[in-house]
Amino acid sequence: MELVKAVDKLWQQGWLPYDVREIVSRSLDESATSLAVDVIALSCSPHPESTVHPRWRRQLDEIGASVWWEGPLLEAWATRHIETPAYAARTAADLLKFLGRLPSLPRILPLPGDALMSAVRAGVDPKVLNRVRGLLAKAESTSFAEEAEALSAKAQELMNRHALERAMLDSDLPAQATSRRVWLDKSYFKEKSQLVHVVASAFRSRAVAYDGFGFVALVGDEVDLESVELLSTSLLVQATRAMVAAGGRAGKGSEARSRPFRKAFLVAFASRIGERLEAVPEVPDDLPDITDERLLPVLADRKKAVDTLFEEMFTRTRTSRVTVRSAAGWGAGRAAADVADIGTGRSSVTSG
Repeated sequence: MELVKAVDKLWQQGWLPYDVREIVSRSLDESATSLAVDVIALSCSPHPESTVHPRWRRQLDEIGASVWWEGPLLEAWATRHIETPAYAARTAADLLKFLGRLPSLPRILPLPGDALMSAVRAGVDPKVLNRVRGLLAKAESTSFAEEAEALSAKAQELMNRHALERAMLDSDLPAQATSRRVWLDKSYFKEKSQLVHVVASAFRSRAVAYDGFGFVALVGDEVDLESVELLSTSLLVQATRAMVAAGGRAGKGSEARSRPFRKAFLVAFASRIGERLEAVPEVPDDLPDITDERLLPVLADRKKAVDTLFEEMFTRTRTSRVTVRSAAGWGAGRAAADVADIGTGRSSVTSG
């Protein structure tokens, strides 16, 4: 099947299952997206699970890619979606043409069939990850600032503790960097990517924004990158909520509902969050067993590994500048960031 060959080629060109689903959904219609997911499932189905990288498998699960049919795919797809064979053929042709135009990306994971499970470095402990996600979800949903701050502080404390303890446990292993891609909403992408960048910097990672596609490429330690994703996602929710609330309190046609205000708000929010994260000490006071003398050499080796991989992946990058055209938006964004929950492991919360 030509579509399977096209997807197999994309794997060779550095694309991952989630990437393909996202770029198709942002460029074509729902039918093409649905068919793309099924083609992805068919492409990966011949490979034993033990030879597929865990992150690759998680992406397949996330997009719902599984072989649910018997016989030829297009016939089964047309029947399932109550479409004619002619419509299925047109959808397949449009999808094939689109996939063939996609450029290469840096390869960040081994291809299905190449991954040996013993060679995969573990990320955040699943139990810790579930606890952090639960805490951040509660922090994002509560309407009480003090409660949200306490929940996020606990989540960040868990991430910090786990990351530093893992760094010491893995200190005898060679420093190893990896890469991830974080897809963001198209609206205000450049401004939102600034927030991901400052969070990445705080977690000893580096970031490159792919404006044309809509994702940010991250390079860092596996555990650090999971922390970057979790905190970035939570902060983006908080920033968007605060930005929309500012517009909701204003009258129709006011500056707070304009695009310049919202862009300035998001840039200012990211800038202030960056300042707050930079003020957080590398080693929290509540981890007396981990000292700077023990930890800093380990982190220095990791930084070298991150820089090396970054330079291998990105030979040409440029600094992007964002113009702020709303003083009110800038002020509101910084004010929102001042009360945003970055969870720096504080032991107490001041209220009232």
